[in-house]
Amino acid sequence: MNMFNWLQFFADWLIYSVFSIQQNTKLGDALNFFVFDTLKIALLLFVITIIMGIINSYFPVEKVRNFLSRNKLYGLEYLFSSIFGVITPFCSCSSVPLFIGFVKGGIPLGITFTYLITAPLVNEVAIAIFAGAFGLKVTAIYVATGVLLGIIGGVTLGKLNLEKQLSPWVQNIITNAQTEEELEEEILSIFQRFPSILKEGCNIVKGVSLYIIIGIAIGGVMHGFLPTDFFEYYINKDQWYAVPLAVIIGVPMYSNAAGVIPIVQVLVAKGVPLGTAIAFMMGVIGLSLPEAMLLKKIMNWKLIAIYFGTIAFFMILSGYLFNFIL
Repeated sequence: MNMFNWLQFFADWLIYSVFSIQQNTKLGDALNFFVFDTLKIALLLFVITIIMGIINSYFPVEKVRNFLSRNKLYGLEYLFSSIFGVITPFCSCSSVPLFIGFVKGGIPLGITFTYLITAPLVNEVAIAIFAGAFGLKVTAIYVATGVLLGIIGGVTLGKLNLEKQLSPWVQNIITNAQTEEELEEEILSIFQRFPSILKEGCNIVKGVSLYIIIGIAIGGVMHGFLPTDFFEYYINKDQWYAVPLAVIIGVPMYSNAAGVIPIVQVLVAKGVPLGTAIAFMMGVIGLSLPEAMLLKKIMNWKLIAIYFGTIAFFMILSGYLFNFIL
């Protein structure tokens, strides 16, 4: 991207001039990749986090829950739930308290699942890093795919009438769900909100910085030292099983977008089809073994298996779709 040329010039100057590391060497390529991507992603993440923070300040999770449970949305509940999943911060390990909060608000199970699917896949961190790695066009397709995946997955799970597969405690919450009175909030201008938004943005960047550094460091090593045809030989479009295999491999590898997207960028540069790499990424950040253990508190194993299986199926479809389109 042209807007980042100055960062590339800086990385070249730092690695090849200041540290006198020879160009077109494995070490030089790895360090250049690390410096350039770290600076680029940090800059993008900070800017997009501030923008999303402004949006999110008007749509906290409590407000989302009240909006979805109290308004007639004329069949658009799933779409709004998925969109809210994009603009509100959430990771897969927050699933239990968020799930309980939604069912307390009387929100149907399918709509709750829509939010749970979309939120960890598409958030400000994922958008920022994805834009830096693959450009705005691919990022837009990725966001649209994440929203659509959440909607289809939520609708599918909602049609299966899975309430009986919830723990007795959660079923009791649903049966006796009563919407709480919405507290009046002080209306603040954007200028009054901005200091807290800026602070929250800095906290988000600080919280994921270690993941970014580790992810880019791994990506740098792969970029500089792995042969170009390594992945082309083992994973390519001609191998029909590559996409489902990528999702299956990704599930045990718990991470967030900050840690895995830099690795995905290198996989693509090394010859892995973009859809296959994205399917792997979705498996890592959208489904995880720690999340399954947390969900066991509110679901039985049958529902967890149905949830994981349904979402994995749609992740695989989206991977094939990305490979077809791009």
